[in-house]
Amino acid sequence: MALEIRSLWLMPCPEDEAFLASLIGELAARFGTPNFAPHLTLRGDTNAAFEQLHDDARAAAAAMQPFTEPITGIETTQAFFRAFYLRFAASVPLFGLKRRLDPQETERFMPHVSLLYGNLPERVKAPASVEFGQRLAGRRISFDRICVVRSGQDIPIADWTIQASVALGR
Repeated sequence: MALEIRSLWLMPCPEDEAFLASLIGELAARFGTPNFAPHLTLRGDTNAAFEQLHDDARAAAAAMQPFTEPITGIETTQAFFRAFYLRFAASVPLFGLKRRLDPQETERFMPHVSLLYGNLPERVKAPASVEFGQRLAGRRISFDRICVVRSGQDIPIADWTIQASVALGR
């Protein structure tokens, strides 16, 4: 039996999720890139058992109330999964969740919500980055749940699926 690769995602509240999904869809249509659910990865690409990840998500969610974070910037890189993203500070709630759910990776934690996946030249992304920076100036995003997700670099993005969702504060 093949190993299932999963991730733990922090999800925006429904209103912010819909807003971010519309931005992802807009960029996907503009640049011909994949569409995907907006999320902040707390633990990526692990073959840990579903039950363990679900238990970890429940414990972390029970210890954290929903919270809101300001967007600190719009950034781009040449990394496929961070081609164009919203950056957040490593705040107490975000860092606390990362430390609890993926302690081995806390030093490299860079909280972000990607808006575009792909290998596009910087000259193509730069104008959109300026435009979205203006559109999103002063915006805050509320997070309200942790999800166990079947996803990974070797799983087609269209096949990523949420397997469980746990509300923060429960």
